[in-house]
Parts: sequence; C-alpha cells; structure tokens
Amino acid sequence: MPLTSPFAALAVIGLVLVALSLLALRSSGASPAVARRLAGPPELKVGRLLDEDASLPHRPVRLAGRIRCREPLDAGDGERLVAFHRDVEVLVGGTWRSVERMRETRSFELWDHDGSLTVDPAAAAEPLITIPHAWHGRPDELEEPHASAAARLAERHGALTEARAITRTLNVTDRLLVLARPVRGTDGTVRLEPPEGGYLISNLALDDAMRLLGGRHRRAAAAGVVGLGLGIAFVAIGGVGAVVAALIA
Repeated sequence: MPLTSPFAALAVIGLVLVALSLLALRSSGASPAVARRLAGPPELKVGRLLDEDASLPHRPVRLAGRIRCREPLDAGDGERLVAFHRDVEVLVGGTWRSVERMRETRSFELWDHDGSLTVDPAAAAEPLITIPHAWHGRPDELEEPHASAAARLAERHGALTEARAITRTLNVTDRLLVLARPVRGTDGTVRLEPPEGGYLISNLALDDAMRLLGGRHRRAAAAGVVGLGLGIAFVAIGGVGAVVAALIA
C-alpha cells in the first residue's frame, strides 16, 4: 500500500467530520464564533476610552453601558426602542422564505458615569444577541400585508406549510454589551466604529449571552465544536502527511 494512502484516508475522514460537525452546530442553533468574539475581549468602561492620556486598544473591546436616546422608536404601550428587527417567513418546499424583513433603528449614546459614546445600531451584526420573541402558526393566520406576500410566494413556489415571526428589540431601559472598535480622530476625539462584521450588541449579561449563543441543544453544540476541531486537525495532518509521503516516494 502506498504510504500516501493512510494520510489521504485521514484527510477524507477529517473532511467528513468537519461536515457533520457543521451540521450539528447548525441544527443546535449555536454560534460559537460569535460567542468567542463577544467574550474574548476585555470589558472596559466607556469613560476609560475617553481618557486623553490613555492609549486606545488596537482591537475591538467589549463595552458595558446604558442607553440614552433623544428620539427613540415608539413601539406603543410606553415601550421605547433603539432597535426593532422583525422577520416574517413561511415554509414552502422545506425552505423558509422571507415575507417581511423589517429593520428600524435609532442612534444612541452608550453611557456610564464616566462618559458616553455614540453607537449606530444600523451597523450591528445580525442577529442581535437578545432573547427573541417568536410566533409560529399556520400561513392562513397571517394578516395583511403579510397575507398577500405569502399568497404570492404560494403562487410561485407551491403550498405553504408553516409560518413564523421572530422579533428582536433593544429597549432604552436595557443595559447593553457592545463589541466595538474605538478610534481616535485627528482632533483627539474618540468614536466607536463597527468591527469587521458589525457591532455585536446584546442586552443580556455576558453569562446569559453565552448560554443563548450556545444554542438550543448544548450537547450537540459541544460535540460539534469538538468534532470541528478534530476534523480540521485530521485534514491538516492527512494533507501534510500525504504531501511529505509523496515527496519521499
């Protein structure tokens, strides 16, 4: 048997393991990459960034603070928001198709007792790290304008079997965690910019946010993370081993 065969087989096993692990992570609803991004950086006070004598971090940081907004969204019943995300979808042919994708936001100040900085949630990564309000029902339970949009989808793609609406909001009374990149301008003022992929914004305590990002089925998510690591290792070892074996041969 050529020496390259065992290494090639190991690489194939690694690829299969990676694929199965990604499926496990997707089915569990886990977002390990987002969890690492949010939990990894140090948590700083907003006022720490405003210290003229302090150097700014070169990487994104996690900031904690309250919301101050002059013109919040009025959601009725006295509820005032700085972000309202709603997705209405219908299931047709085994695929969820969008009926409505609503995004309404208001810029706000993230503040603590030492200072404040402006955040524009329109640049937030999705989904917002909040506990979603979910509705599931029959397609014929949808009201206008969703009912008409769903009917058009049914005409193009066939019978609709299920409908759902998922809403995520940020209330002015929430305490937020925001992953952002601090930048000092030429005039010395500090501003927050979205890191690659957008701001990460959560109205949950860090431990609760980690549990939410862990998905619905934590054992499947944990197995997926472990399997993904092993699969990548197998692919790397098998690929390098096959190349070395081929060169030796």
